[in-house]
Amino acid sequence: MKTRTRKKDKVNIVTLGCSKNLVDSEVMLTQLKGNSIDTTHEAKEDDANIVIVNTCGFIDNAKQESIDTILRYADAKSEGLVEKLYVTGCLSQRYKDDLEKEIPQVDAFFGTRDLPLLLKRFKADYKKELVGERVLTSAGHYAYVKIAEGCDRPCSFCAIPLMRGKHISKPIEELELEAKNLVKNGTKELLLIAQDSTYYGLDIYKKRNLAELLTRLSDVEGIEWIRLHYAFPTGFPLDILDVMRERKNICNYLDMPLQHGSTNVLKAMRRGTTREKQEELINTIRDKVPGIALRTTLIAGYPGESDEDFQEMYDFVERSRFERLGIFTYSHEENTHAHNFKDDVPEEVKQERANAVMELQEKISFELNQEKIGKTFKTLIDRVEGGAFIGRTEFDSPEVDNEVIIEIENDHLRLGDFANVQIDDATEFDLYGSVV
Repeated sequence: MKTRTRKKDKVNIVTLGCSKNLVDSEVMLTQLKGNSIDTTHEAKEDDANIVIVNTCGFIDNAKQESIDTILRYADAKSEGLVEKLYVTGCLSQRYKDDLEKEIPQVDAFFGTRDLPLLLKRFKADYKKELVGERVLTSAGHYAYVKIAEGCDRPCSFCAIPLMRGKHISKPIEELELEAKNLVKNGTKELLLIAQDSTYYGLDIYKKRNLAELLTRLSDVEGIEWIRLHYAFPTGFPLDILDVMRERKNICNYLDMPLQHGSTNVLKAMRRGTTREKQEELINTIRDKVPGIALRTTLIAGYPGESDEDFQEMYDFVERSRFERLGIFTYSHEENTHAHNFKDDVPEEVKQERANAVMELQEKISFELNQEKIGKTFKTLIDRVEGGAFIGRTEFDSPEVDNEVIIEIENDHLRLGDFANVQIDDATEFDLYGSVV
């Protein structure tokens, strides 16, 4: 007589939101695989009987995407296509009680720092020997490295501290080990991320220690590019600019979210700075690291933002001529300081202002890109798409910045290769080149 054998569990991790969430999912993937649990990320086949949704809860659109994704898998569970559904990440951290009531099909909700608890659902242990190791979900030649978790800043509009908690820096030795392990697996570019990277080290070294971290990571053999993201402008440690200028494998690139260009709004946002101080910092950065590409993000339509405030921000962008820029419309987030104010800028006005800034940025980006024509840049090949190789220069981060498009024709490149590419043509956000 035959007995029925239970099919072995297979887990699919679905990631929503930012690169910091992606790193969390990669750590989760590594721990589950380390416990001999068959696990995939963003599986193309619907053959997993257990699904973990790693959610984002940053702004309204992100929250809605997370909720829609949870509901989709909740329906799949009701139809018998999925046996277990777990939810983790920022949305789960922030709205756990509400979600439990609204979506009872979910077997358990976990917060942003609850990985050991989630692993217990699989009768698995958190393996400390895997700290510093990660199964990458990207191509592998570049990898995000989270240097800290949480944030201590009091920004009025931001719910990140509610979801991610207080700032906790990772020790330099742990990050060095992670970098060395990544190199062993073919990684050539490290993208350093945190909620606030310039705060790095204050909690464990009692000083801003980003410069030493950059130096130590720069010494790791095999790392060809190091890229710094999410630098908070207030209390900016200028010594990192010296390291950036002196070390060839640290990209002349800085992602520094400024959020606004009006002193009145910056004060209301509790950013601890002014437009004038921001402009002074920008000038200092460009003086110390000639040719650096500055990326920033801004918010349009903050409560009380007047026409004059917006004009001040617009003029600030026009003067600053950022190499890269993104802008969001303000999202009124519960339990933030700004939620005490009336969300008084109409949605259509928010969008009009955001569009106006982006139109200005398109013009600036086009002019800056035209200056690149005829010049040759070291380019990292990321993927093949539509009969062309798609790459990036040191002035561009994946997914958010300019790309270099190289017709395949007679060029023989591999993903993860570096190539010297001459720029033959340029649009607002793309460069077209040929291998020299």
